[in-house]
Amino acid sequence: MSDASLGSCQEILGYTFQNLALLEQALTHASIAPTRLNSNERLEFLGDAVLGLSVCSALFEQFEDLLEGEMTKIKSTVVSRKTCAEVVRNLGLVEHLRLGGDLGDPGRVPESVAAGVYESLVGAVYVDGGYKPANAFVMKHMQPFIDAAMENTHQENFKSLLQQHAQRKASATPEYTLLDEQGPDHSKCFEVAVSIGGRHYPSAWGRSKKEAEQAAARRALVTLGLLEDESDDTLEAAAED
Repeated sequence: MSDASLGSCQEILGYTFQNLALLEQALTHASIAPTRLNSNERLEFLGDAVLGLSVCSALFEQFEDLLEGEMTKIKSTVVSRKTCAEVVRNLGLVEHLRLGGDLGDPGRVPESVAAGVYESLVGAVYVDGGYKPANAFVMKHMQPFIDAAMENTHQENFKSLLQQHAQRKASATPEYTLLDEQGPDHSKCFEVAVSIGGRHYPSAWGRSKKEAEQAAARRALVTLGLLEDESDDTLEAAAED
């Protein structure tokens, strides 16, 4: 590849390689490489692991209320072939790929090839500079997909949405307080209230403490103007009776 092409790629990526050979290898598909060892396949293998670690770490740190299954679903969406290929195409990197045969036409690059290039670039940055720049590289592209997945896939997880808002806007963590419980042991109702940074929000009832916390988080989101009020006061009425 020409120095001009490599320089353009670095500008697009926002990362300057100490070893430009890694960048060239990351952009080289097996269809044109002298041998498969000279292609981006090994970097793709490594980049896949780094990408997964970066996204998993972000989910673990940003959303303390998410369960393992929920994090797994979001991770699968974010690190999918479709997402990785979309990043490569949006960055305009397809024109810089070294492809052979029918793949030589940028307009005919399969999704799997484009996705593999993103993973190989992650791997190349990791080998060249270590985990910190590789993680920064991943999050620059993947944070919007994480946010979208949270909004679309987990829009009913009100606690996670409230925590995300609280951390970003107030650098605080929502605190839930059990105010009351009523009914026989086999059919109790629980009243829970949430506060953020000393500000208290309307309490809510639920058939379990977890359900009540979700309901209280929903009420807080409504109060904050982040959610439309579509409340169901059946439990509140039952508790009052």
